[in-house]
Amino acid sequence: MQPPPAGSLQAPLPQPVVPLTIAAGRILRLQPQWDAPRTAFRHTWEGVINVDQFRWMVRRDMQEQLELARHELGARHVRAVGMFDDEMRVFRPSPASFMGYEPKEPRTNWQVVDYVIDSLLDRGLNPMFTTSFVPKAMASGNTTIFSTSASTTPPRDWRQWEELVRDAVQHAVERYSLPVVRQWYFEVWNEPNLKGWFWDGSHADFHRLWQTTHRAIKSVDASLRVGGPSSAHAAWVDELLEFGGKNDCRPDYLITHIYNNDSPTGEALAPFAGAQVEKNSQSPDSAIEVMRQLRQRMNHAGFKGELHWNEWGRSFHAVDHRREQPSEAAFIARLLANVSQEADTFAYWCLSDIYDQVGYGREAFHGGYGLFNLNGLRKPAYHAFQLLSKLDHERVAVAGNGLDSFCNAIVTASDRTAHVLVYAYDHSDQPTRSSINVTVDLPAGAQAGQLYRIDSIENNVIAKWQELGAPAYLSRAQTKELAADNRLRPCPRALTTESAENKTRACFTMEASGVALLEITLARA
Repeated sequence: MQPPPAGSLQAPLPQPVVPLTIAAGRILRLQPQWDAPRTAFRHTWEGVINVDQFRWMVRRDMQEQLELARHELGARHVRAVGMFDDEMRVFRPSPASFMGYEPKEPRTNWQVVDYVIDSLLDRGLNPMFTTSFVPKAMASGNTTIFSTSASTTPPRDWRQWEELVRDAVQHAVERYSLPVVRQWYFEVWNEPNLKGWFWDGSHADFHRLWQTTHRAIKSVDASLRVGGPSSAHAAWVDELLEFGGKNDCRPDYLITHIYNNDSPTGEALAPFAGAQVEKNSQSPDSAIEVMRQLRQRMNHAGFKGELHWNEWGRSFHAVDHRREQPSEAAFIARLLANVSQEADTFAYWCLSDIYDQVGYGREAFHGGYGLFNLNGLRKPAYHAFQLLSKLDHERVAVAGNGLDSFCNAIVTASDRTAHVLVYAYDHSDQPTRSSINVTVDLPAGAQAGQLYRIDSIENNVIAKWQELGAPAYLSRAQTKELAADNRLRPCPRALTTESAENKTRACFTMEASGVALLEITLARA
């Protein structure tokens, strides 16, 4: 949840999508090594889903989106900041009488938090219990963040903060039982290295916050999982490992965030000063390299715990219309194809456009962060995760002609099925609309099944919205019309087969900036 650059939330609407014209383009021949040893392929993107703030989960439409993410994307944990924000009504500085009512201790109130957690558990989801931010009455300063009244300054009374955290965890154990709470993750703060944004204290202040919070949680049960530093751009990780090792508060798991337009020098604040149009300054490999380097540093430090990339994406800018185009689906597939096995969770930022850090979005599609728009409609990026979740859990090596770092494939298999996911990523602001002709060598006795595409037409609600005239506000009838065709759908009559050289090949065409997934039924042994 990186801060956006200065400027208006509103931006020009994207230009109408140009339909694909089938013409001579790249030829991609895939030759999966069906008989070669396979490697494990973990679905690390399914573990955690991001919701901006705790308070949004009081809304029915957010709960409905979470339920879809659970069943369609395989989400298991929900991460949200702001559990201690004043809007959650968890803390009052002292009892006060009101119309004859004399409140009693304790000074904490978990009614709203309980409602949110109940709604998650009822849907088969577990919370990632983010301890942020400081209630205004407990804060040492007046600095706040975005639209909330909670403070990003250190607590005025560290003992009081420790009691608040301990009370929250103890209450959860009493309400839900210790075995249930042991399934949760506890995360300390959000991006404390972004001074002036999410943390208005020093690095030393954060270490004190970490130690105090860690002690409070572990005092309830030592087996509860506490992670940090929840930093931007992999910062402060080495320092936390060192501090924790010296002070008996080593993290159980590590958390950091990366966006593809972060500063290549590691100075996380550097991009925020640039013009909003400067979004493509980084190679799409820059985030991948940061992830791999951090894993190497962890190995060098002997850290054996989990690594969570709890925020990532192509851009941290609050308004970026590329996020709503098929190229975002290709970016997601490309990154996860190359680096998803380097961490234990990859939590895309974020689930929904129900979000108001820089002002609540007005247009139905305004370049927001969400996989869902404000009306609960699935964007192309959402469908990318649906396709990824169809992949099997063993990866098959693939060779062929026409492959490069921007156009490649993930091939997976199980005993009965196989899947071939092809991504073609165009890094430009105006992606190419040319075609790619793909052939896939099938194993003996296999049959090609359904073909799915995400492109300028297929599984693209933006194109259908533009056909309606791109209305800023959708009427109820328009919302219903778009929702009726908003599920992931296969492409009819888009797949053919041919036999040559004693092989059967599946053949299809896709766009040069999109994603395709081929389902294959394997022959019985």
